[in-house]
Amino acid sequence: MTAILEVRNLSKSFRSLKAVDDISFAIPKGACFGLLGPNGAGKTTTIEMVEGITSPSSGEIYYKGKPRGSSFLEETGIQFQSTSLMDYLRTREVLDLFTRFYANSTPIEALIELCQLEDFLDTYATRLSGGQRQRLLLAVALINDPEILFLDEPTTGLDPQSRRHFWSLIRTIKARGKTVLLTTHYMEEAELLCDQLIIMDKGNIIAEGSPQSLLRQHFKDSYICLNREDLDDDLASLGSRVEVREDGIAIATSEVEKTLAELVALNINLRSLRVRNPSLDDLFLKLTGHHLRE
Repeated sequence: MTAILEVRNLSKSFRSLKAVDDISFAIPKGACFGLLGPNGAGKTTTIEMVEGITSPSSGEIYYKGKPRGSSFLEETGIQFQSTSLMDYLRTREVLDLFTRFYANSTPIEALIELCQLEDFLDTYATRLSGGQRQRLLLAVALINDPEILFLDEPTTGLDPQSRRHFWSLIRTIKARGKTVLLTTHYMEEAELLCDQLIIMDKGNIIAEGSPQSLLRQHFKDSYICLNREDLDDDLASLGSRVEVREDGIAIATSEVEKTLAELVALNINLRSLRVRNPSLDDLFLKLTGHHLRE
């Protein structure tokens, strides 16, 4: 698949701190590409350099096979982590204002329908709920009908229903042929939306690929999980397969039925038992020793 954007040997230093350390990656056209990592991993610095907000210390950024130029700015939409909206403008007025910044823009009525803004067009922007606000900011990012859309942790702080609503909007945008670059702390979000992703830690890329290929590469087992309060007996007989976590234990096994029989033989309380496949959070824990949300 043709890359719409390519990063080559990108680095960024702040005095003695190297926030991004010689990373390279390519984003396929029409894909949802994820940047994952905990706070301080360098993902926001990376996305800001790619957007052109921050200058890299070294490295190159190519858009459509050429060094990034003025066409990149004209064909890019950005939804920042945090954006202030005008105190005395209603939703429709915000759209009207930002439309005037571009020679060519998406019709406002099309944005209203796409981002489902109909119910709060006359509401002051400062009185919108978290989910409504993010949908308005997404509409603003789409006003210039961009080729590539940058979403920097767009669902942080949203309730589960609003988050899923936003995921549906991203899928709709991607189905229209747009390329999406997404940073997120939410593993479910990355697994559901991203075609390709990179995982960053301490300024470096530590894994790259599709969510499914990365999980197949690093895991062969499933997990049997139990709450800590249900564990009255010693699980030493299960050996190194047992991982102690904050919310209980996880037993890695390629033979679920056999391991369940072992737990029954140990008279373990199985009321909290659940069996699941490895997740991106498990992958990050395996690669770095800490959870992605930390």
